[in-house]
Amino acid sequence: MVDQTAAQTVSVIGLGAMGTALAKALLAGGHQVTVWNRTRERAEALVADGAKVAAGPAEAMAAADLVILCVLDDAAVREHLEPAAAHVRGRVVVNLTTTTPEQARSLGRWAAVNEVTLIDGGIMAVPEMIGGPAAFVLYSGAAAAFDRYRAVLESFGRAEFVGEDLGASAMYDVAILGGMYAMFAAFAQGGAMVRTTGGSAARLAELMAPFLQAMATTLAAQAPGIDTPADFVPTQSNEFTAAAIDLIDKSAVESGTPTELYGALRRALTGL
Repeated sequence: MVDQTAAQTVSVIGLGAMGTALAKALLAGGHQVTVWNRTRERAEALVADGAKVAAGPAEAMAAADLVILCVLDDAAVREHLEPAAAHVRGRVVVNLTTTTPEQARSLGRWAAVNEVTLIDGGIMAVPEMIGGPAAFVLYSGAAAAFDRYRAVLESFGRAEFVGEDLGASAMYDVAILGGMYAMFAAFAQGGAMVRTTGGSAARLAELMAPFLQAMATTLAAQAPGIDTPADFVPTQSNEFTAAAIDLIDKSAVESGTPTELYGALRRALTGL
């Protein structure tokens, strides 16, 4: 059993802005960190903070019990991990590279064949937030390994385990990001609309942000409508919602800024 309060040996593969932030958080937590990056200068920049630089990804993986990957994409994960299979056998690998749910599951099948314990993760933060109170990371996969290394993973921010399906963290990740981009799209459209009345997007932001924050608190109340729809009684009918969105869409047309956004929202929210 790993002592969660003790320093652990951890390797970080990939030192872009996010990977560097992860490595620095681990070093700040007192862990023994080995790093590797394709551009060696980025790795050497961490030596002053106490990191050891490996000559290659396989050497880095062999140096630690816990291996963290934060690289460009799934192809890069495979490029670094698969040739080093013998070096990670019996170890725990945490993949914090952004991938699709099925890519995470596929890597899990490779890991099972090669006796690697795999945890997939989705980082809900920008590099500057890592280690701070607002950062959190989603994890899925090997629950026992997550519990074993949870204290180490919390060096990055709040650690949220969302299920043993390796695709779960990626799915929660893209679902949350989808909400963010939908909000950004609605703000961009709204900004264009209010400008036709002499207003500004800056003023809209002042008014919209607190309203959206208040509306976000109602998500938990809406969740049963998705999880257990047969037992859910909505506070607002689909017909009412459709009519409200139609009015918004008509206003966009009248303003000379027509968009397909509201039609998509109408279909997604009401099915009408």
